Amino acid sequence: MDKRSLTQLTERFRDSEKRTEILRQELAVAIRQAAADNVPQKDICEATGYTRQQIRRIVLAGDPGDEHATGGE
Repeated sequence: MDKRSLTQLTERFRDSEKRTEILRQELAVAIRQAAADNVPQKDICEATGYTRQQIRRIVLAGDPGDEHATGGE
């Protein structure tokens, strides 16, 4: 592997990381919207593969009135 190939692969990897972060944020917004629309947490877990605790953290992180949302996350 030469330097140019390694650089190109690194750039592709960094681009992938950026896209992943954007999609993660979009999914968090969708999860919060589903919760706001009263979709059962069980259904959100099944659709996303996340645990109930993960869903709860995502929903609370989007609630500016929740003082616990930013603690330690």
